[in-house]
Amino acid sequence: MAFRAFYALYNSLNRFTNPDGLHTNAIYGFNTMLDTMLKEVNPTHALVAFDAGKTTFRTEKYGDYKGGRAKTPPELSEQMPFLRDLLAARGLRTYELANFEADDIIGTMAKMADQQDWATTIFTGDRDLTQLTSDYTNVAVSRKGVSDVETYTPAHVEEKLGVKPSQIIEIKGLQGDTSDNYPGVTGIGPKTAVSLIQKYGTIDGVYENLATITAKKMKEHLIEDKDQAFRARDLATIRRDAPVDLSLDDLTFNGMNRDDLVAFYQKMNFQSFLKKMSSEDGGDMLQLDPVDCTVLTADNLSQLEGLTGEVSFYLEMPEANYHTSPFAGFVIGQKGHWFVSRDVSLLSQAPLKAILEGQEIKKNVFDAKRTYVGLNRLGVQLNNVDFDLLLASYLLDTNENSNDLGALAAQHGDHQVQSDEEVYGKGAKRAIPSDDQLLFDHLTRKGIAIETLAAPLFKQLEENEQSNLYRDLELPIANVLAHMEIAGIKVDVDRLSNMQSQFTELLAQIEQTIYQEAGTEFNIGSPKQLSDILFGTMGLTPIKKTKTGYSTSVDVLEKLAAEAPIVENILRYRQISKIQSTYVEGLLKVVHTKDQKVHTRYLQTLTQTGRLSSVDPNLQNIPIRTEEGRRIRQAFVPSHEGWQIFSSDYSQIELRVLAHITHDHNLQEAFIEGEDIHASTARRIFRMDPDDVVTPNIRRQAKAVNFGIVYGISDYGLSQNIGISRKQARQFIDTYFEEFPGVKQYMDDIVKSAHDKGYVETIAHRRRYLPDINSRNFNQRSFAERTAMNTPIQGSAADIIKIAMIKMADAIKDLQANMLLQVHDELIFEAPAAEIAQLEKLVPSVMDSAVKLEIPLKVESHFGDTWYDAK
Repeated sequence: MAFRAFYALYNSLNRFTNPDGLHTNAIYGFNTMLDTMLKEVNPTHALVAFDAGKTTFRTEKYGDYKGGRAKTPPELSEQMPFLRDLLAARGLRTYELANFEADDIIGTMAKMADQQDWATTIFTGDRDLTQLTSDYTNVAVSRKGVSDVETYTPAHVEEKLGVKPSQIIEIKGLQGDTSDNYPGVTGIGPKTAVSLIQKYGTIDGVYENLATITAKKMKEHLIEDKDQAFRARDLATIRRDAPVDLSLDDLTFNGMNRDDLVAFYQKMNFQSFLKKMSSEDGGDMLQLDPVDCTVLTADNLSQLEGLTGEVSFYLEMPEANYHTSPFAGFVIGQKGHWFVSRDVSLLSQAPLKAILEGQEIKKNVFDAKRTYVGLNRLGVQLNNVDFDLLLASYLLDTNENSNDLGALAAQHGDHQVQSDEEVYGKGAKRAIPSDDQLLFDHLTRKGIAIETLAAPLFKQLEENEQSNLYRDLELPIANVLAHMEIAGIKVDVDRLSNMQSQFTELLAQIEQTIYQEAGTEFNIGSPKQLSDILFGTMGLTPIKKTKTGYSTSVDVLEKLAAEAPIVENILRYRQISKIQSTYVEGLLKVVHTKDQKVHTRYLQTLTQTGRLSSVDPNLQNIPIRTEEGRRIRQAFVPSHEGWQIFSSDYSQIELRVLAHITHDHNLQEAFIEGEDIHASTARRIFRMDPDDVVTPNIRRQAKAVNFGIVYGISDYGLSQNIGISRKQARQFIDTYFEEFPGVKQYMDDIVKSAHDKGYVETIAHRRRYLPDINSRNFNQRSFAERTAMNTPIQGSAADIIKIAMIKMADAIKDLQANMLLQVHDELIFEAPAAEIAQLEKLVPSVMDSAVKLEIPLKVESHFGDTWYDAK
């Protein structure tokens, strides 16, 4: 059952770890099964049986019994001792017996129970145990995941398997068992075995009636493999007389040991199980320590004057979008002196405002950017942030990127903070609690967690050589991003509304064309109806089948486009429909009514490479491949008359980073000489003469190879990307590595380093852990190896643009110009027309010199009346 649980949650293996780094997915899944079992059966007696070891009486009889099985993954093996701790805490008796398997213990105890007419349920992941079903014993077999269980009674065994429970071993004798690695009779599979046993009752019956079997080959195999058949039956037979040192009374189940179970859940970081216990037991099982706090009012603010040195501060905004979220309250304090209030207007009064804005007192917070924006809404400018729990936690392990303080605190061993979901609810039910005590305790615990975790997390950052990354890059960029978010970018609502009308009209025209080509009207947005039209009515060739019919995905339609004009029109309809709904209508919904701007949020702790993401709205994904998509940028305009939009972006920054970190002479030479890198690569991998012309198609293929190498592409992936055979793609990649040996050496070295260390780093020491780098699973290990190759490149590019943004914010502080957006490798500004010439010199010079690489960085700049014109 633990094995089943492990693989049921295998894809979440990295999420299920406790603060000590122990994988916990099998324990978690097993415990979920236990909950289901105990609730369903409500037992008076219970036992969990374990195998005592690999050597049993069966291996003595047949040395290859269970041979050939893959070695248990270490991620599962490490969990087994803790599984026993869990069972002890839950009050469940465990037992193992030398020379016997767990199945034999179960069979023996179930027989004891049968003899006393006890109703018994056996929970297992192995159908072999269905041989134990009887009038008193059911066998519940886990089919899939941790909750899908099929219960066998004698009647269900006959209905499902076609034989009685006692005949299951006869079937096994004839067909053998590939899972346990013992043979039966050659050529006899499940169907034949069942039909023989249905006819003759047992293996003995089969051999007593060999003369009646007319199938010549089968009879020969039965004769030749007779010993194997009887041995297989013996191996399949679960012993019901094992010398167990147990009586049924020893299995009395009195329920869990609450204190032990709470401690175990806390050690494993099983917050959901803790919450479940808490809700079942009146909310007291989390064992939260009592906290003291002073409720602040306008009358007692003077008590804050005693705060010195450093304080921890948390401003509570329950909704994700902190530009618009209501305020729930705040907490501020230090060393056991905590002050809370629902009244956020107090933050703009003395001495609170002076504490937050002053440089004398250091501030410890959770999410500096969010805090800065929230306080700015209240007319307060946050200064001198020293510790940001969110940023520090993210840098220590980018795999753990929760934005919930309670979850992150628990991850680092502090289980005293409830999750926001527990306090505020979720979805439509989310609301600020009216209970002052509940809210104030919650806020105080958040303040305590921030204060408590500052020192240990700072220490870990130092041990990882990440202090500079935190202090010089991530903390300053949080401040820069906060200013950019607050500034926002103006949207020409009228122009966007005109686009909406134009796209609506265009969609109606395309719609009518599609109806004419199809010969009927239908819902173009329905994959089922579209499939019926294309593959049924019009008879196009299906390419891919899904559970619900033939696929109409974009990749399928693109391959069908040559067959019929309707397909091109459907693709165009989908494209424009998405632009209309996501970008035109989507933007119109989020334009702020007061300043006619959109204020995106940059997620600083989401990606594992350090790249920033933009949400509410996402301004990094506005389409650029179609003219309709590019037109969206026409709606982004400067916020003042006589101003312009100015854009600068790094040229091929990832390939330049690759040239730097691989020290490859040929790759570096192309950049130093200012060559077109894709044309240069084409000449090398296609072995072209100096006078040969690099055609657009050859350049496109070389570009795909260049960027494919960056992402650790396979020959299959490259062949799919550029429409060539897999053999050709392999040849391209091999030739690339011959021409750029430094790149090949880097790839080999970084993968080896990742295997040894378990992580890779960027040029700024941003660390990415790779839990699957030594996995026994080929696909998972391969993905981790590709990630190891790519992360230092992508992550270093992210480091460089963040450094450039910090320097850029300082460089323009005396200008009127504002930095508005970061879109991948591009920075977007607005400035008076009179400052544009200055920006043309200033921005590239700052961006070019952000980081000193072995080859030059290159920046291209443009400007215009709109973002569209600047591109």
